[in-house]
Amino acid sequence: MVFKCQDDSFLKEFTSKVIECNKVFVDEVVDGNVQTIEYYAVILEDTILFPEGGGQPCDYGLIEDIPVKKIVRKEDKAIHFISQPLEIGTSVKQKVDWERRFDHMQQHSGQHLLSAVLEQKFSAETVSWWLGEEDSYVELDIPMLFDKDIQLVENMVNELIREGLEVTVTVYPKDIPKELYDEVRSVKGLPEDHKGDIRVINIGDIDSNMCCGTHVTNVSQLQGIKLLHTEKSKRKNKILLHFLVGNRVLNKLASCLDREKKLTTILNNNASLHVELVEKLQKNLKISNKNLQTILKDLAVLNANMLKSVQPAPKYFSMHKKEAEIDFMQRFIKEVGSTDIFLFLSTGDDKKEGNVILYGNEEDIATLGPKICQLLEGKGAGKGNTFRAKVSNMAKRKDAEKILTNYFSASTL
Repeated sequence: MVFKCQDDSFLKEFTSKVIECNKVFVDEVVDGNVQTIEYYAVILEDTILFPEGGGQPCDYGLIEDIPVKKIVRKEDKAIHFISQPLEIGTSVKQKVDWERRFDHMQQHSGQHLLSAVLEQKFSAETVSWWLGEEDSYVELDIPMLFDKDIQLVENMVNELIREGLEVTVTVYPKDIPKELYDEVRSVKGLPEDHKGDIRVINIGDIDSNMCCGTHVTNVSQLQGIKLLHTEKSKRKNKILLHFLVGNRVLNKLASCLDREKKLTTILNNNASLHVELVEKLQKNLKISNKNLQTILKDLAVLNANMLKSVQPAPKYFSMHKKEAEIDFMQRFIKEVGSTDIFLFLSTGDDKKEGNVILYGNEEDIATLGPKICQLLEGKGAGKGNTFRAKVSNMAKRKDAEKILTNYFSASTL
């Protein structure tokens, strides 16, 4: 069956009869937890709400002002999941979330055009694609694509958009004529439970592709395309090419301009000098940080000598340096040079993440290391005289010191 949404992708409202309504229970992830949600699964005589398929997510919309947040296809039926029952046989009005629909139309038609150019220009076959919430990508059956080639493809696709090629749909009952099959591409292929007519989306004489999705009627409605970047696919010798089409390009530009405006205020310079100034700031920061770590290492030596001069020597010593790195703790331990004093050293945030090193005799390390690591909500391990851990709750450091106080007070009794 060709749904109304496929017959006229620009139709925003439509009325149809309810032919089936059943209560169902669906497991869904809500705030990271799986919950069983009660829905009413509604099947209509026809629908303008697209069920997910062909790499395109489902539409959102309303049926009689009841939100529809999930639509799936089963064979030649579209199942709408809503929170209230509808009486079978009644006529109901459907409204599509047009902003979401048109966005999906732009990305999907843009993918067809992009895949056609990639295949014709570079013999790069599109083996799959993904329409995401922020950007989309095509998975290409090639190991790499150079930047100059990406720019060339982008220019070619945008030139075709400016030409205003017509997008048409050909419907074949049940099967495509054998003489035409080799001329028709299919990125996703037909699902195993497909029933009824087969749609072929044609873009001028550039492309013909079996597809169940919603599309524009002219490529000029795509406005433009921007190719973003490539990354390696999880599959060998394939890459993912990310892209934006139409309003997503404009939204991305608006976001970049807003960020540029804020940076101009913060950096107090012309936007064209942002990169130069940030590189200079990074260089200065690197030098400053290097100088700071040198000073901290000298401080570690000084603190270690001060500790060694304390008489009588304490059973344990605790020290936290927020700005320091692991090198500071290692230098301090080296300068102390003895396990006679149990050392509890830490660096990083005062309340959250940080690094911890415990240093002492092996028996104390084996007893105290796991306890303190667990208290500070960390992960670590001990070996010989040392226990190292990366922790996530440095706010409990005082409680860790209480453990040391109680432990060494008990050991002196």
